[in-house]
Amino acid sequence: MSDLKIISRHAGTVLVGQLAVMAFGVTDTIVAGNYSESALAALSVGTAIYLSVFVGLMGVLQALLPVWAELRGAGRLQEVGRSWRQALYLCAIVYAVGMTALLFPGPALQWAEVPEALRAEVQRYLAVLAIALLPALVFRLYGTLNQSLGYPRLVTWLQIGSLFIKVPLSVWFAFGGLGLAPHGAVGCAWATLVVNYLMMAVALWMLRTQALYKPFGIWERMERPDWRRLREFAQLGVPGGLAIMVEVTSFTLMALFIARQGVTPAASHQIASNLAAVLYMMPLSLGIATSARVSYWLGAGEAKRARAAIRAGFKLVLLASVVLACLTLGLREAIASVYSANPAVVALAAGLLSWVAVYHLADATQALCVFVLRCYRVTIAPLAVYCVILWGLGLAGGYALSYHGLAGWPARPEPSTFWITSAAALAVTTVIFVALLWRVVKREVPPPTA
Repeated sequence: MSDLKIISRHAGTVLVGQLAVMAFGVTDTIVAGNYSESALAALSVGTAIYLSVFVGLMGVLQALLPVWAELRGAGRLQEVGRSWRQALYLCAIVYAVGMTALLFPGPALQWAEVPEALRAEVQRYLAVLAIALLPALVFRLYGTLNQSLGYPRLVTWLQIGSLFIKVPLSVWFAFGGLGLAPHGAVGCAWATLVVNYLMMAVALWMLRTQALYKPFGIWERMERPDWRRLREFAQLGVPGGLAIMVEVTSFTLMALFIARQGVTPAASHQIASNLAAVLYMMPLSLGIATSARVSYWLGAGEAKRARAAIRAGFKLVLLASVVLACLTLGLREAIASVYSANPAVVALAAGLLSWVAVYHLADATQALCVFVLRCYRVTIAPLAVYCVILWGLGLAGGYALSYHGLAGWPARPEPSTFWITSAAALAVTTVIFVALLWRVVKREVPPPTA
């Protein structure tokens, strides 16, 4: 089977599972939006903070995918299990960091000048998600293992099944009933907590019982921490996780800055950001599938076949991003009306979705570049680019132009200002990453297998 077909099949399977997970957020947004505008605004701020924390920590674990894919390509199957058990120590460390950040969000809320009326509910929302973070990270580690080994279907089926539990729980916990008081946005967090623990439990049970994991020795006795290996994991995962955190915070912090514009702008931005996150699942899935295939060939010592896999990944991501951007642009009003019944929110959100379409075109290409660069152990340069361009041009530029004016342009305190500067920043980032990847691949020197 060709790399194009393998990547397509792998990415398609991952995409279905990721969309199921994203449906968690879509469900919560729709539930909160129908509960009240204030609940939707609180959800917007709380989700921005949670994603800023979770996605960065998830990136640390996700960055280990090339390690296990290379070990598989090199035929070192037992080493996969030992490596995965060591990664559990890394998971415990990042959980401690994430839980602390979620339990004490006060400084972030104050710094972003989030209205006092929203802060109490946001803090309650994040306190529940702090408890839900551990199973989410363990399941991510399980998902990364499966994706590196070419078994994404198991993860996808679990994600799809959990959606059928999440939707009714979010509705019930938010609106109350059957003896349960309504909890609004916080109810959505409680539903997430229940689902996360169920998914982790099933994942661990599968690792223990399924025959396909036996060649890798996943469920062997836990070794003591191997600090040399953990240091190698950190050298790969921490820059990768920080890069994702910078990328995501340049996106999610917009919600905190826009919150001061009022409930309607915050609610409309939540709709736009939620759809942008859904669209991102496409390049995320292709990035996972492409990097797994590229790392497999690098582990097998086949540099030319690794390059062929990269070309296949780019063909797929360019085609898909153009199609999705056109659909978003053409259906923007219909999409906005699904999220809210408030005409003012729908009108403002529909305008933002035009910029979401532009944003997605650049976002898809740069995301694939980052995944492939990790296969070649290039992590510091993307982090530096993200810090300078996404935080500088995108987020800081949007803040300055929105609230202070910039270079003769008057202040324009609207959500669209942030989307325009962020789309421009991503376009610049994409050009830099494509050039960097071209230079790295031309060296034809595969990275050492961990």
